[in-house]
Amino acid sequence: MWFGAMPEGSRVAVVGGGITGLATARFLRQSGLTVTLVEAGNELGGKIQTRELAGVPVEAGPDTFLARVPWAVGLCRELGLEDDLVAPATGKAWLWLGDRLRPLPECHVLGVPTALAPLVRSGVLSAAGVARAALDLVLPRNDPGPDPSVAKVVGRRMGREVVERLVDPLVGGINAGRADGLSLAAAARPIAEGAGRSRSLVLGLRQAPPAPGGPVFLGLTGGLHRLVDRLAEEVGTVRLGTTVTQITAAGGAYRLECTPGPDIEADVVVVTVPAFAAARMLSALSPGATEQMAAIRHASVVTASLAYHPSALVRPLDGAGMLVPRVEGRLITACTWSTSKWPALAASGMVLLRASAGRDGDDRAMELDDAEVVRRVHDELTEALDLREAPVASLVSRWPQGFPQYDVGHQARVDDIEAALAADAPGVLVAGASYRGLGIAACIEQAWRAGELVVNAAGLVGTA
Repeated sequence: MWFGAMPEGSRVAVVGGGITGLATARFLRQSGLTVTLVEAGNELGGKIQTRELAGVPVEAGPDTFLARVPWAVGLCRELGLEDDLVAPATGKAWLWLGDRLRPLPECHVLGVPTALAPLVRSGVLSAAGVARAALDLVLPRNDPGPDPSVAKVVGRRMGREVVERLVDPLVGGINAGRADGLSLAAAARPIAEGAGRSRSLVLGLRQAPPAPGGPVFLGLTGGLHRLVDRLAEEVGTVRLGTTVTQITAAGGAYRLECTPGPDIEADVVVVTVPAFAAARMLSALSPGATEQMAAIRHASVVTASLAYHPSALVRPLDGAGMLVPRVEGRLITACTWSTSKWPALAASGMVLLRASAGRDGDDRAMELDDAEVVRRVHDELTEALDLREAPVASLVSRWPQGFPQYDVGHQARVDDIEAALAADAPGVLVAGASYRGLGIAACIEQAWRAGELVVNAAGLVGTA
């Protein structure tokens, strides 16, 4: 057990009001514990932010969550939102390569092709690139060593073009990272599992258990912030605009030093803010853990949602959007064709596009003001989509240090963080996107697991 039995009437503090903190606080309050949630900002939700553009709700952060795992779907059901779950109208995607858009090939796992015919038809790879990818079927097994990068494993089996034109835009896009730096095990588990099943990566991925039926992703009618709003009704005491500057031991409990005050005393603390912020708060309790937390790097991203008159478009937007490989050198990394993906947004009478810019090693977008971001994004979208008019409305959102990088060695680092906290500060937990999974569903799973640890220590029966 990571800490001893908790005293009757134990107090729990949850630091951070993003989806991890909200889900943790709700779970613990539903289990009968006294919970205080502390958020430095003036609103809850973290990266889940639904804003208005052209009279309709648009997402400034994520617009979907994984549907084929139970965590987010199950929470929506518990909160009475099941009937409002909606799947994207299309999952078709494109790649912007050179001077044209090419379809993302069917039959792939995070960009790794599992069939050659769709790959050839797409034109994404050169003839030499296709031939190199096919060698995976005959090459002998190789040992990439402990915790290899995504690019190391895929590149050895299928070649550089598959990495640069397919895998990096997908895996790197999800993480705002680089396939040559991201840990295969931490950032691309399905590929890692496929590599473990067979000598051939393609054959190993084909042998994966059948995926559950139904949509891969889901969103919420009216915007994902409805999930935040519903959670906020059930999390207990909330203190907005309150920064936790330090967490210290206080006579068998913990004191959260807060600005503005008053301070908070708690028997258990669950810290769900990004690792670099958690490191500052916990430095007095566990130098070993916080040194490792501070070593988790984060990338910055800017998103720009643009509204166009329908007359601005010449070509139909046949799909959910496009990805832009790093090797193309563009400012934008991806663009969601929002009104094609979510037809309800067409009620605006406009065509809505949302572009992302910025990733690990590329902070160009963060250095531009909002007007310049809109101009640069529009110029690139004009080149890709042959737009004929300027946008009539825009919304720019910035996510400084918003995307943790699961570098090679990440899982071992997180294990060490948890072990150090258990030894130095029993009763203090960390959870969230910096540690064991990006995305809404993964963060809710971490919240549930943290809550289970606390509930078990308190001798209670979980209700979530």
